[in-house]
Amino acid sequence: MNDIERAIPHREPFLLLDRVVSIDDETIRAEASPRSDDELFSRVFAGHYPGNPITPGVLLCEMVLQAGAVLLAHRMKEGSSGTPVVVKIANARFKQMVSPDDKLEVEASFIEQIANAFILKGSVRCAGKVALRLEFTCALLPAEGRVAP
Repeated sequence: MNDIERAIPHREPFLLLDRVVSIDDETIRAEASPRSDDELFSRVFAGHYPGNPITPGVLLCEMVLQAGAVLLAHRMKEGSSGTPVVVKIANARFKQMVSPDDKLEVEASFIEQIANAFILKGSVRCAGKVALRLEFTCALLPAEGRVAP
């Protein structure tokens, strides 16, 4: 968790990645689990389809976005300033439901950089099957708190 916390500003209860499995300049693979005993997910599951809880798609997307932010921090190394913030999500496809306590494989891959925009794609897999695929674009949020042009 410490590597993730050094890379992105997210903290509990909204830090959704458990650990980084592998990372290079092009791709990150991480693990996540929407645990029913977790501070955030216990509240989500209590109200999101009570009696038959499923993980909201927006939280699956957030897992991929957080993995993408860790990847961008890795690519930029030290000396770069700014926090990646999502400015666009495209082609999100939800393929299967994710239940409490499922073990998830989260992946994000760099596609290209255009000026201060970073285009990535990602997925979430559950039991080896795709639960979500999406593409997204991030821009850097500089220290002043506004998206860089």
